[in-house]
Amino acid sequence: MNFVCPLGIIQKNPKGNYVNCNYYENKNILKILLPFLVESLRKIISFGIDTSICYCIGSGENYQVLKTINNSHKFFEKIIPLEHPRYITQYHAQDKDKYLNKYLQALNLD
Repeated sequence: MNFVCPLGIIQKNPKGNYVNCNYYENKNILKILLPFLVESLRKIISFGIDTSICYCIGSGENYQVLKTINNSHKFFEKIIPLEHPRYITQYHAQDKDKYLNKYLQALNLD
């Protein structure tokens, strides 16, 4: 288990507070980080992991970036996007069983 971007990034919000910034939220940051992200994935894969399936936690922009990288570098045979647990609990708590079943099916645990 690892991250597309293993770095923590912060930015200053309009109130002057530092808050988390996802690597894909700022296109300039993404452009600068892209070579690092590719190299980081390459190093992880060099550990000998199974690259037939990659489970991507985050079915939106995180998945889109990983898919774009994978289209260029062919790291994984298949990428399965799964909604982030925070997204489920924060916005779709009433549907948690639906998402749990989706996870179980994706992991072939149903």
